[in-house]
Amino acid sequence: MSIVNTLSFESNRQIKINFSGGDLSSDAGLLLIKEFAAKIGFSKLIKNKFKTNDKSVRFHKDNENLMQMIYQIIAAYFEDDCADELTHDPVFQAILDKNALASQPTLSRFFNRMDEDTLRQFDDIDQRLRDIVYSIKHPEHILLDLDSTLLGTYGHQEGEGFNFHYQAHGYHPLLCYDGLTGDLLKAELRNGNLHCSNDAEKFIEPLLKEYMDRCMKTYLRGDSGFSSPKLYKTCECNGCSYAIRLKQNNSLIALAADKDEDLYKSTKGDQISYAVTYGEFMYQAGSWDYPRRVVFKIEKPYGQMIHMYTFIVTNMDMEPYQIIQFYCGRGKMENFIKEGKNGFDFASVSSRSKVVNANRMRIHMLAYNLFNWFRRMVLPANMRKQQINTIRLKLMKIAAKAVHSARYITFKLCSSCPYKKEFYKTLENIQHLNVQLE
Repeated sequence: MSIVNTLSFESNRQIKINFSGGDLSSDAGLLLIKEFAAKIGFSKLIKNKFKTNDKSVRFHKDNENLMQMIYQIIAAYFEDDCADELTHDPVFQAILDKNALASQPTLSRFFNRMDEDTLRQFDDIDQRLRDIVYSIKHPEHILLDLDSTLLGTYGHQEGEGFNFHYQAHGYHPLLCYDGLTGDLLKAELRNGNLHCSNDAEKFIEPLLKEYMDRCMKTYLRGDSGFSSPKLYKTCECNGCSYAIRLKQNNSLIALAADKDEDLYKSTKGDQISYAVTYGEFMYQAGSWDYPRRVVFKIEKPYGQMIHMYTFIVTNMDMEPYQIIQFYCGRGKMENFIKEGKNGFDFASVSSRSKVVNANRMRIHMLAYNLFNWFRRMVLPANMRKQQINTIRLKLMKIAAKAVHSARYITFKLCSSCPYKKEFYKTLENIQHLNVQLE
């Protein structure tokens, strides 16, 4: 029998503390994530579709380990050894339906069992989850925002390299988000020294074909790192409208010289105010098979005499200023990447093996998408634009006491929680979801 050690504070002798509060958890909001995952068939899909090639009989099954890691990531327990601290957490035990969680050594062995085959399983799971999500609300078109980022590495990890653009060592993954919803549609871990556009057309083509089969109109945006004729052609052959920035060069500036001169003349009497002009021309670079449409913007910033140029290659038929506005909307993608790295620890690539790190990234991607669907489909309207860290603070990190009876576990949530209304509204929204499952 343990001895309850009750302590007093010198600052106020009327305050006493001990650790005999009972079966408590600080993550009661995960019960909402569990309910949502069950509603959209997420947990069942993982159980049916995910399995490593290891045939050993294990107490902690692969799909259970995967779900445990996804819930841990959503709750901001990113490291493997966090599992040791959560072993007997009542909320985690309830949502995973286990008496004890898998330990850090078990999870580490689980990661090390994953290979190229599990990466293909993740591709299949992602596509099937999109089927479910689109059955709830079928979008008419998809906006593919293509970008890359740097995930830092340490030591001699397989595939790490020095990236000139970031001036740092790491991996250089390709990422494709839906610019309208923030869904991470595809991610691929690549060697750190590869250029942005390296095999970008192979990366994006399966998505383009998938959305052609879904009869959805696709649009693609990319910065100048993706100005590759192979990518242009892949988009053109798969019914995708694109707007991709071109790096400024003398040939492009020469073709825009007339508009540049007009802008200079129109601002000659006022060198202070902001001014802008738009235009277009047909252009064929040396590596292109045929000319393509290029639209441009020339602007004179406020208080400056220099002109700044933006060139976009496109197969869209909108006005030049509309295409420039369309392209500039991709700035939101930086926020998606920041949330993925800061809120879901995409940079958790600590293994020596590149394929293990690729699988780790895909698990963090699954956690990101599950939460993103949860946020936009069932959260109250006043919370849908908030980031993961804010929602964790408001809805996830709620104190609760587990009370066990013969047939039930009752979680008594904190009475003073300021977001009770939002909690109940979220649960109501989950229960009212109309989901088409196979």
